[in-house]
This record gives sequence, C-alpha cells and structure tokens, in this order.
Amino acid sequence: MPNISNRALHMPPSPVRKLVPFALQAKQKGIKVYHLNIGQPDIETPETALNALKNIDLKVLEYALSEGNIEYRKALTEYYHSLGFSDLTPDSFIVTNGGSEALNFAISTLCDEGDEVIIPEPYYANYNGFTSTFDVNVVAVPSTIDTGFALPPIEEFEKKITEKTRAIVICNPGNPTGYLYTREELQKLSEIALKYDIVIISDEVYREYVYDGKQQISMLDFPELSENCIIIDSESKRYSMCGVRIGCMVTRSQKIRNAAMLFAQARLSPVLLGQIAATAAHQNDGPYIRAVREEYTHRRNVLVDLLNAIPGVICPKPRGAFYCVAELPVDDTEKFAQWLLEKYSLNNETIMVAPAGGFYSNPELGKKQVRIAYVLKEEDLKKSAEILKEALKKYREEFSL
Repeated sequence: MPNISNRALHMPPSPVRKLVPFALQAKQKGIKVYHLNIGQPDIETPETALNALKNIDLKVLEYALSEGNIEYRKALTEYYHSLGFSDLTPDSFIVTNGGSEALNFAISTLCDEGDEVIIPEPYYANYNGFTSTFDVNVVAVPSTIDTGFALPPIEEFEKKITEKTRAIVICNPGNPTGYLYTREELQKLSEIALKYDIVIISDEVYREYVYDGKQQISMLDFPELSENCIIIDSESKRYSMCGVRIGCMVTRSQKIRNAAMLFAQARLSPVLLGQIAATAAHQNDGPYIRAVREEYTHRRNVLVDLLNAIPGVICPKPRGAFYCVAELPVDDTEKFAQWLLEKYSLNNETIMVAPAGGFYSNPELGKKQVRIAYVLKEEDLKKSAEILKEALKKYREEFSL
C-alpha cells in the first residue's frame, strides 16, 4: 500500500460536509432533510448569467489568461469603481477559481512553512484547510457570543504577533457569525498592520448582504494599507452561482500581485465559462441585489426570532451574510447533529446543522454552538425551527440533560 503524506493525514475535515453520509442515510429511509448546514442559496441565479451561458458562440473553449480575461476584469473594475474605489484598474485583479483559490494564492504568496496568520474566531472552517496545505499555523483570537462576536480587543491581537506573523485574516461580514465589522474596528486593524508591517487579508464575499440600513466597510477604504492589504472576493454568494467557481484576489500592491501571478500561471487559468457568466451577471445587477437582500433580511428575521423563542437557545442577530451561530442547551452539538440525522424525525422530517466546533481552533469553544444558514424559503425555515424545538426536548429527555 502506498504511503499517505502527513499533510493529507493532518488535513482537517469540513465541519459542514462531514455529516453528509448520515444525511444520505436519512434520505434513503425516506426522511426529508432540511439543509441548514451549508451556504448554498436557493435564490435563482441572474437570468443574464444563465443566458450568457446558453448563448455562447465559441468554436473553441480555450485557456483563459492566467490573470483572468480582460472582459471580466473590466467588469470587476467597473463594479469596484461603483463602490468608490476609482483607483483600481484591471491589473488590480487576479481572477481565481472561486474565493478559495484567491485565499490559497494570498497565503502561499505571503507565508512560508511555519509562518503564522492571526484570525478572530469563530472563523470560516476552510481557513484551517488552506493554512494546513502550506504548513502555516493559525493563531486564533476568540470572540464571544455575548458580544455578538464583535472584534476582540486589539490588544489581544498585538499579544499574538511574533516574528513569524505574516497576516491577519478577517471575514466581513462574517462566516459563520454574520458579524459586520465597524469602521472603528477596521481602523484598529489597519493601524496594527502598519505598525508591524503585516498584511490584512479581508474576505469580503458577502459584501452585498448587510441589513438594518448598515453598509459594509471594505479594507480598501484604508488607502494607507496600499501595500498591506489583500481583498478576497467571489461571485458565488453575490449571484447565487456557487458552481461557476469564479472569484478574485484584489490588491493595490504590485509586489504582492507579481508574486501571486506566479501561482496563477502555475495553475494555468481560471474557468472560462465561469468568467463569461460572471461578466454578464454584473450588468445592471442593482434590482437583483436589492431583491435578494430584502429576501435575506426577511429570512433572518423569521429564523432568528424563532430560534430565540426556543427555551435555552441563544442567537445574536447577524447584520450580514446569511449565517447565524446559535448556542443550544445540549452537551455536544457534534453528537446532537448526528443524532438528528440518525435517530430523530418529526413528521418524517429532520434538519442538518453544522456543529460550530469546526469553526474554532479549539473545538471545545464551539461545543454547544451550531452554525445555521438561512438559505431556505420562509416556510422551510419555520418547519426547521419547529423540528429543532421538538428535537431539543426529546434529546434532553433521552440524555437526562
């Protein structure tokens, strides 16, 4: 038998997907499973994007440019100009196969084996996978549910900075918490990045979906970070087109871009068809974005209110993205989530949630928490909340909690 690399052996499993076999078994038994575990929206992809794919008139599906085709990078430039960043040009963007590859490029460009990145937790679980791939260490700074997962005190970040620190990674608005950072919080991060000459990697893929009259503040709003900032962006959640795998890495730093381009060239090219769809999606997208934001606002209000009405459940109301983290009155949400799929149903229906331990560097911190994605229609969210309410009663009785 061949040997498996230590890198593969130590690759962390996805907390979102590792319960999939249990969900499949439940479905084979005829049980309907409501998927609250994954950020796959049921919102329809814009017709402009679908029509662009249907009407492709190409004789050869050739390689795209390694940095991304100029038509799409021009569309990105116009989009970022509409956000107020008029200094960006098509050369400010490297098109990637999803936001995930953009993160891989950022980490591999900045970090060598044994280097460190600081991340406020809970954080997007795949950050663990990206850093593990390059033998880079995550240094976590915990936030807490009682503050709604606000940015931890900046002094806690400063305590963690060493000679091996290369970047601070944030997600704004956040996955898994939906927290939206304030300008004051981001200003503090900007100052510490400049003080120690490290880079802020800001994952802003949920930028459009913020609520309650708030507005997302980008790290691009801090021009003093021109050499110390990388933005991660993606079309997946903006236009409900996760399957096209198109994202980008954005930076004002020519030094960082030149280095990242070496990795872009090594992987040859981003997806051609995805760029065609994404270019079309950006055309006159205002009504689409506004309608989707309104729908997510409604879904958030319905779900979070229902969750907080369940005895023992604590769920801060997120101001962005389409996730929330809820604390449940159970002993272990990993065990509870599996039990929901293996042992429980209400009217032949159950739910699948993501245990939050996988979103922490120390899983114990999330042992009683779950991430829930409100990407289902209102009726399904109401049914899911009812299932959770009754399941918690049954689970607590069964395990004498």
